[in-house]
Amino acid sequence: MHGGALAGWLLMALCAVSGAYCLLRTRTGTPQERRTARGEALMGFGMAAMAVPAAVLTPPEGAWAVYGVVFGAAALRALWSARHGSHHLHHLVGSLAMVYMAVTMAPGAAGAGGHAGHGAAAGGAGGVPLLTGVLLVYYALYVLRSAGHLIPAGTGVASFAGGSAEGVVRGGGDGVVGGTTGGGTELTMACRLTMGIAMFAMLLTL
Repeated sequence: MHGGALAGWLLMALCAVSGAYCLLRTRTGTPQERRTARGEALMGFGMAAMAVPAAVLTPPEGAWAVYGVVFGAAALRALWSARHGSHHLHHLVGSLAMVYMAVTMAPGAAGAGGHAGHGAAAGGAGGVPLLTGVLLVYYALYVLRSAGHLIPAGTGVASFAGGSAEGVVRGGGDGVVGGTTGGGTELTMACRLTMGIAMFAMLLTL
């Protein structure tokens, strides 16, 4: 991605830790919660791999096609699952965003001599500005809404929300943009918030 190596390492670490936590969640919970955790683990690890600084590892040319296929399949699955609940629409948006970034980062996508993701020249922005802007607005709202549900529960000021802290944690997941059902603990919500912030940061680098 565009940006310094330190920022890339930080994004990679945050996404990898989030993906590992989601992977642990696949061992417990209801079938629906385990499916949700698997999708979030895939997203976390995919974002971690995409955020590796180019100076450390330059992906082979076919890597971006693999990203597109994997997350394209994930998008189709999320679209199919959306008939069971609107919270799958957030997974659909996330998967499509990953496909979009993979296409943008593919060699030659940003013009001759480079691509948007790794090793692009200064000012060589990639992607469709309008689409990138829409995704940035979506994830900005997602992060703000997620934080709004998480902070009262963590600080004990749930009176602002008109309910107990337990109620905020239990009910907050469904209120986030796109929904975040499939596990309502504070740690799970913090994990999703982290991935939302990371996605926003990655989109900014396009």
